[in-house]
Amino acid sequence: MSLRSHTLGAVTESLLGQTISLCGWVQRRRDHGGVIFIDLRDREGLVQVVCDPDRAEMFALAETLRNEFCIQVDGLVRARPAGTENVSLASGKVEVLCHAVQVLNPSAALPFQLDDDNLSETTRLTHRVLDLRRPQMQHNLKLRYRVSMAVRRYLDAQGFIDIETPMLTKSTPEGARDYLVPSRVNAGQFFALPQSPQLFKQMLMVSGFDRYYQITKCFRDEDLRADRQPEFTQIDCETSFLGEDEIRALFETMIRTTFADVLGVQLAEPFPIMPYAEAMGRYGSDKPDLRVKMEFTELTDVMKDVDFKVFSGAAALSDGRVVALRVPGGGDMSRSDIDAYTDFVKIYGAKGLAWIKVNEVARGRDGLQSPIVKNLHDGAIAALLARSGACDGDVLFFGADRAKVVNAAIGALRVKIGHSDFARARGLFEDAWKPLWVIDFPMFEFDDDDQRWVACHHPFTAPKDEHVDLLVTNPGGCLAKAYDMVLNGWEIGGGSVRIHRADMQSKVFSALGIGPEEARAKFGFLLDALQYGAPPHGGIAFGLDRIVTMMTGAASIRDVIAFPKTQRAQCLLTDAPSAVDEKQLRELHIRLRQPQPAA
Repeated sequence: MSLRSHTLGAVTESLLGQTISLCGWVQRRRDHGGVIFIDLRDREGLVQVVCDPDRAEMFALAETLRNEFCIQVDGLVRARPAGTENVSLASGKVEVLCHAVQVLNPSAALPFQLDDDNLSETTRLTHRVLDLRRPQMQHNLKLRYRVSMAVRRYLDAQGFIDIETPMLTKSTPEGARDYLVPSRVNAGQFFALPQSPQLFKQMLMVSGFDRYYQITKCFRDEDLRADRQPEFTQIDCETSFLGEDEIRALFETMIRTTFADVLGVQLAEPFPIMPYAEAMGRYGSDKPDLRVKMEFTELTDVMKDVDFKVFSGAAALSDGRVVALRVPGGGDMSRSDIDAYTDFVKIYGAKGLAWIKVNEVARGRDGLQSPIVKNLHDGAIAALLARSGACDGDVLFFGADRAKVVNAAIGALRVKIGHSDFARARGLFEDAWKPLWVIDFPMFEFDDDDQRWVACHHPFTAPKDEHVDLLVTNPGGCLAKAYDMVLNGWEIGGGSVRIHRADMQSKVFSALGIGPEEARAKFGFLLDALQYGAPPHGGIAFGLDRIVTMMTGAASIRDVIAFPKTQRAQCLLTDAPSAVDEKQLRELHIRLRQPQPAA
């Protein structure tokens, strides 16, 4: 027999006069002049339970209740006295007069109060079971479920089928670092946990399943930050016989539908589209936050002959860049503000941060305030003022270095300033949902450490049809049929049209410096599959954790994952990873190398 007749969220005026049974946790107990009030909580809501001293045995037990006791209550639903209603609760117009109470399980003294908003993350993750009882965490995980269900409904309606792919697979170290799993049966050999189901979903297309999806765990042994975890959840999708534009349209509608269903938010239709080169040129980022109303001013060409060596030296580099970031109204910034921003850009490799305050544009050089102005000729000053659209009271920040450093440093500075109270007060930030497709990514980037080309996305991405010849003659100029979905500065999804012919896949491997023997050893199963009438196909994968983080407004994806890892890839709840005994190691044919003693 069930211990409860209703969940707490169902206790409304519709039950007036009925005797019901409820179960939940004591959120709070209040003694008011001989009457005890209990706020009873479950995942669906909260109900006020009134314990009257007329029932002596029940009342005596109610006096012993403490926060987080798990209890069962039988009682009568009645209207709250006039003036005591709580409009913020579904049950706010009623209460339950307790007839009987049973303690299902008492609670030990709590390590913290659940309504404490100043808990450290260490405390929260160590006592995650209690942390998950808090209303915000309950809300986050229920919203995560709703997102998953909205995605499933959409994909099911579009003819996609959910197929599981292996968790123990082959290590193909072309991307992030793999998590390895030793094999007991095959001594000295290892499985890898999947970084994505990429190759399996491509082979499912070859197998004729046409439209596949999976909401699945993926694993990457990489440095962590707020939007990364060693294990994360991916909405993984693949489809056959569609081109790049059709794939984007299909999954853009999925995201638009999900936001409408879950949040009631109407995203732009259609999403704007921006080539990768334009995104990097205007924002220094392939995932620009379009809520920030500032962008780069390109100055490389006009700074090649200035006396300021920081600018002219960078402009002379083959991969150098000089840009300005105009901050309207930024002339009000103090020197300490500018010094703080200078320290900030150094995190991204910049050596410093040049600046110019614009006092009076009409006076030209004489209307500018900065130690660098004297080292810029009149032509450079005229160009930077005209191109940036600088006005009286603005400040211009400059980046000058290798393009990679400039883009990272000034791109991050743009976002930092754009999210500040200063920017919000001046209308430089729009509080809205700003989706974007970034397309036409480079196929390859050059790895200076290994002195070879590496894939920007992954080596199974198809090149643009018109760029196939560049695979041999100019890999750096080859663009891919790749696309990322960006929302408010976060990449929430990325995908591509795949290579579906074995000869083309071999050409790409060759451009990456992967010879026939290595390709056969690592990817022979894929090359074989592509020979058997593989259809044109492509797909995309979305980060479920990131999407839910954005929807909830959480500070970290750890707040939307039930049992996350720390930034040191540890689970504080279970104390994992941990040592294992020697017997287990012997069964796995593993001997640990002892750490070297300190010199």
